[in-house]
Amino acid sequence: MSETFPRIKPRIRELHAEMTRWRRELHAHPQTAFEEVFASEFIAEKLKAWGIETHQGLAKTGVVGVIYGQSTGERGSGPRVGLRADIDALDIHELNEFPHRSKFPGKMHACGHDGHTTMLLGAALYLAETRLFSGVVYLIFQPAEENEGGARVMINEGLLERFPCDVVFGMHNWPGLAVGKFAVCSGPIMAAFDVFEIRIRGRGCHAAMPHLGVDPIVASAQVIGALQTLASRNANPLDQLVVSVTQIHGGETWNVIPDEVVLRGTVRTFQPAVQEMAASRMRAVVEHVCHALGCSAQIDYQRRYPATVNTAAETGLAAAAAGSICGAENVCTHATPCMGSEDFAFMLQHCPGCYIWAGNGPAENGRQLHNARYDFNDDLLPVGASYWAQLAEDYSSRSRGSFAAREFDVAR
Repeated sequence: MSETFPRIKPRIRELHAEMTRWRRELHAHPQTAFEEVFASEFIAEKLKAWGIETHQGLAKTGVVGVIYGQSTGERGSGPRVGLRADIDALDIHELNEFPHRSKFPGKMHACGHDGHTTMLLGAALYLAETRLFSGVVYLIFQPAEENEGGARVMINEGLLERFPCDVVFGMHNWPGLAVGKFAVCSGPIMAAFDVFEIRIRGRGCHAAMPHLGVDPIVASAQVIGALQTLASRNANPLDQLVVSVTQIHGGETWNVIPDEVVLRGTVRTFQPAVQEMAASRMRAVVEHVCHALGCSAQIDYQRRYPATVNTAAETGLAAAAAGSICGAENVCTHATPCMGSEDFAFMLQHCPGCYIWAGNGPAENGRQLHNARYDFNDDLLPVGASYWAQLAEDYSSRSRGSFAAREFDVAR
C-alpha cells in the first residue's frame, strides 16, 4: 500500500514490513493506564538499540527518547520539537480472531495506540539514522491517555522541565478518512471532557403506595429531561455543548420504590465559558427539580480534560508536513471539530502545537474506534511515520527561517 504514496520517505518505506510486525506485537500485548509495562519495555529496547538517549519512569510507564540533530554550538541547542504518541489500551474484550489478537482477556488496543506507538518508533529510527534537522527531537511515549490523564501526570512529574519543547505535536488515526488523507483545524479540535455523578435521595416505600414515600426515580426522570435544557435553552445555539446521561442506577425489585437513584454522565464543550455555565446550571437545575419533588441531591462534578486547542502557526506547519507526504490536496485544514476528548490538551496548555487526524481507511466491519473488532490499518504505518519525520525536519527548517507555514490556508 505504501507504493500508492510516492513521497513517503524511502527508508521508512523499507521499514513497512518490520513496523507491521512491531505493531502486531504491541496489539497482542495490550495494557491499560500506568500498567503498560510491555509497551514501555518494547519502546525502550528499540530506542536504546538504535543509539537514542532513552529516559524511563515518567508517569510510571512513560518513555522519552532524545535525538540530537545537526545543531551548532552547545549540544541540544536550536529548535526543540516534541512528538507524542499514546501507548495505552482499553478495558475491552477483543472479538477478533486473527493471530495477533489480544493475549490479555479484557484488554484490547481498540483505539490504535499500538499503531501510534509504531509510527513514532519508525520515525525515531529514521531520524536517528539521518539527523537531517537541527536542534533536538523529543519522542514522548505517553501512558494512560484513556480517561486517566497520563499527559497531565507526565507534566506534573517534570516532563517539560526535563525536556523543554518549543512546540509539541500529536496525531490520531481516524477511521472513515482514507489512508493518505489528513484532517486538521486551527483552534479547538477536540472537546473538554467533564464527568458528573448525581445522587438523588428520596424515601423508599411500597410501590403500590407511592404516596407514603418520596420517589427518587420520578425525580431522576425529570432531572434527565431538564438537563437537556442546558444545551437547548442555556447555551448559545452557535456554541457546541453536549450533556449525556450514560448511567442510571436505582432499585432492586418490582414492588419497592428505592431510597436513592444515581445518575452518571459526561459534559463536552469547546469554550471555557460554556464549560463553566454547564457546570453551574447543572447544579441549579438538579437541586431545584429535586427540591420541588421532595428529594435531595448530591452532585459530584469533575473536570477531566480541557479542550484540545491547536495554535495557528503550528497547524500550518503540520498541514504542510502532511501535504509534503501525501499532497496538499489530501490535507483538509478546515476539519469539523470532534466532541470526543484527548489528554494531549494538557500539553497544548503549556506549549504551542497541533493535533492532527490521519486517515485509517473505512470504518465499516469493526474499524470504528473503541469497537471490540477494531484493528489498526497497517497501511497507515509508513504514512504516519513519514509525517512525523517530515514534521521534525520542517520545524527545524522553519526555525532557521526557510519554512513558511502561511502557505497553507488554515482555518482560524
